[in-house]
Amino acid sequence: MILWMGEETSNEVAEDCSFPAALLWREPFFNQLIVNVYQPGEGICAHVDLMRFEDGIAVVSLESSCVMHFTRVDSDMDGHEQEGKKIPVYLTPGSLVLMWGEARYLWKHEINRKPGFQVWRGEEIQQRQRTSVTLRSFAILNKLRRLDSSLGLNSLQDAALCSTS
Repeated sequence: MILWMGEETSNEVAEDCSFPAALLWREPFFNQLIVNVYQPGEGICAHVDLMRFEDGIAVVSLESSCVMHFTRVDSDMDGHEQEGKKIPVYLTPGSLVLMWGEARYLWKHEINRKPGFQVWRGEEIQQRQRTSVTLRSFAILNKLRRLDSSLGLNSLQDAALCSTS
C-alpha cells in the first residue's frame, strides 16, 4: 500500500503515485536513512521533521500494523501554535508514507503505541515489534553539493580528508 500526503494533504491510497517531479530530480534523492525498531508500547511523539531536512520524506513501516495520526498545525494571531483535528491513518506492514509540501511542513505526525491508543475502526490493534525505515535529505549537504558543482570543487570530500588527518 502506498499512502501519500502531499500538497493538498490528501489521505489517499494510490496504485501509482510518487513525489512531485521537482523532488524526483533532486540529487542525491535522499542522503539519510534511519532504521528504528519499536517494541510494543513504544512510538513517536507528535512532530514535524526538523527544518534541516529538505522537502520530501519517505517512511516504510514494517512488521506490525499501527495507526499514525496527522494533525494540522496552525498559528493564531499571537503566533501560538493551535492544533486541529487528528486524522488517523492505518499502516499495515509494508506501507509506504510519502510526505511533502504541506504534509511535510504543516502537519505533525505521531504513533502513540501505549495500550488503548492503537485502535482502528473500534478494534484495538495487537502490537508486535515494529520497524520503521525513514529516508530524507539533509538540506545543507545538498546545498554544498550544488555549490561545489557550480564551482568545480568537492568540499565534502576535502572536509572528509581533513577530518582524518
